[in-house]
Amino acid sequence: MNRGISFVLVPLVALLAGGAGVLYARKEAPVAAASPAQSAALAKLLALELPDTKGVKQPLAQWKGKVLVVNFWATWCPPCRKEIPAFSAMSQKYADKGVQFVGISIDTEKNVSNFQTAQKVSYPLVIASPAVVQLTEELGNASQGLPFTLIIDKNGAISQIKLGALSEDELDRKLAGLSQPR
Repeated sequence: MNRGISFVLVPLVALLAGGAGVLYARKEAPVAAASPAQSAALAKLLALELPDTKGVKQPLAQWKGKVLVVNFWATWCPPCRKEIPAFSAMSQKYADKGVQFVGISIDTEKNVSNFQTAQKVSYPLVIASPAVVQLTEELGNASQGLPFTLIIDKNGAISQIKLGALSEDELDRKLAGLSQPR
């Protein structure tokens, strides 16, 4: 009987592990080439002017020509809150290397302002409208989950899409390659 269970269990475990690996790789994979729909959504995103924590509209186009790390997050999202200190550290490390971070929050201005003050976030935080949340789906976030991060290269092309938290090491490796002079 044990042999029969092993005969079924071993292939089942291998199949599940393989499936988990495929899903993990999909979350981590850099973008080879953006689809026309993603390119159109990115153009819409970069054309937006979103209010910061003081209500001042910030055009995302002001950072054209820089590597842009766009992080969709919320104060009520534990993985989002966990990755922000690493984003702040990387923002400071790469500030003079042509890299700009911006956090797009799915939250209220008051909550984001309080969070920014308490956590000393070193990069701009802006507030998203429901239309911007919908735009994340067009950018590759089918589940509209958080955190969701786009890394856009100096030429305005999507370099990486990540659903889920980015580690400081992963972010550092990616930015080191993109911020190199070419």
